[in-house]
Amino acid sequence: MREWVERVTGARGAEVVERIQSLWSGYGEIVRVAAPGQPSVVVKRVSPPRAGRHPRGWNTDRSHQRKLRSYAVEMEWYRSFASACGDGCRVPRCLAAEETDEGWRFLLEDLDASGFSARRADASEAEIERCLSWLASFHATFLGERPEGLWPVGTYWHLATRPDELAVIDDPTLRDAADRIDARLSAARFQTFVHGDAKLANFCFRPDGGAVAAVDFQYVGGGCGMKDVAYFRSSCLDAPALEESQARHLDCYFAALRDALRGRDVDVDALEAEWRALYPVAWADFVRFLVGWSPGHWKLHDYSRALTAEVLEQLAPR
Repeated sequence: MREWVERVTGARGAEVVERIQSLWSGYGEIVRVAAPGQPSVVVKRVSPPRAGRHPRGWNTDRSHQRKLRSYAVEMEWYRSFASACGDGCRVPRCLAAEETDEGWRFLLEDLDASGFSARRADASEAEIERCLSWLASFHATFLGERPEGLWPVGTYWHLATRPDELAVIDDPTLRDAADRIDARLSAARFQTFVHGDAKLANFCFRPDGGAVAAVDFQYVGGGCGMKDVAYFRSSCLDAPALEESQARHLDCYFAALRDALRGRDVDVDALEAEWRALYPVAWADFVRFLVGWSPGHWKLHDYSRALTAEVLEQLAPR
């Protein structure tokens, strides 16, 4: 790895100075590498295990193949699409990405060294709005684009990739409505790229909270932007806060989306009307996954269940 970093960057004396984190289910690691007189870089090294070790017990071949596909998607994202992201949806610059005999490896800009060194377990209202603005800019950037080489439908919980979780849902109404929920989102006139795992932990902040960047693009693909918005809000707010802030956060997101689309030939009024109506549908889609994957999950609260019940009523066969 050190030789690869030195070859790509031209640095000498590169050394691993920090293990940032392991990858989900033991599929590799992310490390920080530094060389004298050079900015540090980050290496994401993917070495899939022979036997899966899923934290919640989903050790299936389907799960393994989904993870492998996610890293191939991430490589294509960095090679073909990431450079389109501007300051409004800042992502790490990719210096190199390649498939190896062991798996994949990515050499990335160190966002800490570039000023995005803060992480948040709890976000302030201003920081939440920064992330919503990032999502709006991201969705505007890729509005109408085809996700060639990415997931045809993004998010790690997409129905077509989660039949095992669907099969164990106890609620027959939700289980039977899963296809209709997915079809409703897929039929949206306005499609973009979704980040696919836009949780608070995947955002990197400037220490003063004045700007934000995002990482982890394994599940980027096509879809309605409300999937990211619903999932992001689920990652940092409890049920009362979600209820109290819903209108404010949607207004913030759509105001940022309008700004990002200014000058583009897009019917923004129609887009906003369509996506606002799909916000609860995006929640129902995520709840469908959670109920099968982890039925005791803390995100299955009054707010998420109420929105899901609303959607199930709308989509019930007549």
